[in-house]
Amino acid sequence: MHLFYSPSVETEHILSEEESAHAVRVLRLKTGDKIEIVDGVGGLYKAIITNPHPKHCEFETLEKISDFGKNDFRIHIAIAPTKNIDRFEWFVEKCTEIGIHEITPIICRYSERKVIKPERIEKIIVSSSKQSYKALFPKLNPVCSFNEFIKNYSATQMFIAHCYDNEKVTFQQAIKKQNDYIVMIGPEGDFSLEEIELARHNNYAPISLGNSRLRTETAGVLACHTIHLKHLV
Repeated sequence: MHLFYSPSVETEHILSEEESAHAVRVLRLKTGDKIEIVDGVGGLYKAIITNPHPKHCEFETLEKISDFGKNDFRIHIAIAPTKNIDRFEWFVEKCTEIGIHEITPIICRYSERKVIKPERIEKIIVSSSKQSYKALFPKLNPVCSFNEFIKNYSATQMFIAHCYDNEKVTFQQAIKKQNDYIVMIGPEGDFSLEEIELARHNNYAPISLGNSRLRTETAGVLACHTIHLKHLV
């Protein structure tokens, strides 16, 4: 069944102009055709089209499923935007497909990119969430500094991944089944030693994501997937 996104589905039974055009002009849906709608905050709605207008397609809601696909844990990844923005966007797309709850772009000492376009990232989140049949979309937080992130966010288990030879354990050994996680992933030049030490003083466990030196975006995806695998056991 075709899936659409409408954050105001509870109060407005009309698809956005973009979603209406896709439903009517591309998919050629007609009156009486059944569709599904997600609101981005966990609600999945079963509906039928009542007025297939290409600019304001109207529908009638038949059923609501709350907390659709909800996990019993939360993943928050703080990650430095990559110099090549396409790689950061790939990270967002893949982690959304796997299942992530919060993303915070962080600016570190060795960051080469300090600006992103949140509107574009939000579109990727919507598209990827629909493609992977998710009703709860990840939250994209504003860009902040490494120090600001350490000060303002916390979780039951908190990790910082780095490539130095300092004392650390593998992520697979470190994670336990908990309610919420934060994983910090650094820029192409890695975190500075001072940043790692600051994280340690704020209860972050230094971890390794394996023997290979991973790209920033690959490390983020691996961390997200590893947590999901932990909860399948």
